[in-house]
Amino acid sequence: MGMNKNTILGWATLIMIVMGLLLIALGAFRYDDVAGWGFGAVGVGFLANAWVFSSLKGRL
Repeated sequence: MGMNKNTILGWATLIMIVMGLLLIALGAFRYDDVAGWGFGAVGVGFLANAWVFSSLKGRL
């Protein structure tokens, strides 16, 4: 199975979306104190990076 740059960026985008949603859910449902805000912020950062990877997919 040959993987080019666009396929690798697509997989990276998918993994980062899953991790971002998992971190947001972890912050929302598991931690009720200040640590939950940190997990949520990192999850939003993962979603922002996934957005950048998705927009780069056709340009590289």
